[in-house]
Amino acid sequence: MINTDDLCDAQEVADLVGLRHANSVHTYLRRYAEMPRPVIDLGPGRPRLWLRPQIEAWLTLRSGIGSAARGAVK
Repeated sequence: MINTDDLCDAQEVADLVGLRHANSVHTYLRRYAEMPRPVIDLGPGRPRLWLRPQIEAWLTLRSGIGSAARGAVK
């Protein structure tokens, strides 16, 4: 079961990721195969909703990978 309090739209995903525009989330979906997909997608021109905990976990994983990669290069 989905907790509706955990749902977020493209604007909130953009805010979490640090993007200026909600439209940029679509670019991230194409660019990063591991980015969580919307749990609700009502089709073209209609709302998409993600689970905030999935986005937050993905961001944590990405920052961990980035940190590990930076630490390996000296």
